[in-house]
Amino acid sequence: MTVTWTIRLFAGLSDRFGAPEVILELPQEQLTVAGLKEALAAQYEAHAQLIAISFMARNQAYASDDEHIRAGDELALLPPVSGGEDSESNEESGKTPAPDKYRVTTDPLSVEAITAQVIVPNNGAALTFTGTTREWTQGQRTIRLEYEAYVPMAIKTLQQIGNEIAAQWPGTECAIWHRIGVVDVAEISVIIAVSSPHREACYDASRYAIERLKQIVPIWKREIWEDGSEWKGHQQGPWNPIATRG
Repeated sequence: MTVTWTIRLFAGLSDRFGAPEVILELPQEQLTVAGLKEALAAQYEAHAQLIAISFMARNQAYASDDEHIRAGDELALLPPVSGGEDSESNEESGKTPAPDKYRVTTDPLSVEAITAQVIVPNNGAALTFTGTTREWTQGQRTIRLEYEAYVPMAIKTLQQIGNEIAAQWPGTECAIWHRIGVVDVAEISVIIAVSSPHREACYDASRYAIERLKQIVPIWKREIWEDGSEWKGHQQGPWNPIATRG
């Protein structure tokens, strides 16, 4: 007798496997994450290296290799999340953020709309970071970017970033919107708005937010060039989204 395990796939993994999910028939109803990844690699040996560096999500949260999971859990295998330039570099505050502060959408993004989410009477400084599609990178011309996300988990991890910021810089408000789907050259892919009582915290929190986003939020980008395409993964050293940021 076997048990059916369903594992969702995203971005480069989905391309490699040629499907948005894989189904395994295994004798166990419960395994560690490491055990499930080993079973998956044994069945798909050609993709074993990519499986090894990917992280498992259990019920929309990252799971460590020694965590026990069950066949009935919502499971997803996540390749390294979208990174930025090579030079760019879980605490809960108890604060419940407004849902509209953290958005993943196919719609065009509005700087004015997201900034309005963080303007409050007690904060005298506000800063907005806007990320757009760049046409040229190291001599290679980008035609467009295509973003994909594990949407419910992406929103949860954006909220996590907001909670971390509130804990580290008390009084700071944060909102993050990210676009998915096709984002053409010069169009906006991400906006981060922060406000604080004083400007120093604004600068620090804004930088923290974009670097943390690239570290833990399950959003991937495919760069489309004139002569090909490539999924871009994490580019800041070993990818470990479950590590506590110091």
